[in-house]
Amino acid sequence: MSEDAAIAARLSTVRARVARAEQTAGRPPGEVRLMLATKTQSAAVIRAALLADTVACVASGLVPVLLGENRVQEAVTTATGLADLHPQIHLIGPLQSNKINHALRAVDCVQTVATLDLAGRLSLRCATTDRVLDVMVQVNVSGEPTKSGVPPEAAVDLATQVAALPGLQLVGFMTIGANTRDTGLVLAGFSRLREVRDELVASDAPGAATARELSMGMSGDLEDAIAEGATIVRVGSAVFGSRPPA
Repeated sequence: MSEDAAIAARLSTVRARVARAEQTAGRPPGEVRLMLATKTQSAAVIRAALLADTVACVASGLVPVLLGENRVQEAVTTATGLADLHPQIHLIGPLQSNKINHALRAVDCVQTVATLDLAGRLSLRCATTDRVLDVMVQVNVSGEPTKSGVPPEAAVDLATQVAALPGLQLVGFMTIGANTRDTGLVLAGFSRLREVRDELVASDAPGAATARELSMGMSGDLEDAIAEGATIVRVGSAVFGSRPPA
């Protein structure tokens, strides 16, 4: 089997997992979007996945995949190399202030806003280019020191402030699940993020109504995330196989 065919087969398997998880959770088919986490993958490999997904979407009526990049430079390379395919690219890794201009040229959404300072800098840059950028607030639901994000108890306050900034549209929240085999702990973290989202939306704060996305769940725990309300699941190795060295 060629590598392109293998990618298409793995992508089909992941799509089936998402569909089964939606059904098990009693959610409408196609409600959860699939994001391909493309860290260290070449443009040729990503192109093969996008083309395979296009064929699948035409056949089934599914919404095309999103692309998630961990590094700004990789997002720029992907956006440039795949411009003819017009992929939607989200930044799912940290964003340094000195990379904001590069990021804004390449990504459609920044999922990793965890400070008001970063949000303010994004807002100022967007204001100068008359652009509205989709953003998510990253929340550290597990409390693990190795993970980025604002604590859950501070997330609604930060999100309210971010939503009020010009040039930004708050579309939801993002988290990385707990690194544990304890399914109950993982589920609790995902449930906590859903509670944060629901609290914000119910607040009727300016800009809160659009903050309905929950980007959570990866290759190993996407079913748990979908059960707890994920609207975007981020999958890398389950589609691309083992990652090449960075």
